[in-house]
Amino acid sequence: MQQIRRIHELNDRKTSEWTSEELHYHQRVMSDLSPWLNAQGTAMLNQIIDELVEREK
Repeated sequence: MQQIRRIHELNDRKTSEWTSEELHYHQRVMSDLSPWLNAQGTAMLNQIIDELVEREK
């Protein structure tokens, strides 16, 4: 099983370059923390969700 990279390791990469496991993991974690996310965190969460939706097409 491939190790999931931490969010700071992924910041400089497009979400299209993330693995599905990384997308799902960080989406779950960030969704749990969503009440405390700032604007940048909320934008990143939206990018992750958009990428997940795009991959499901």
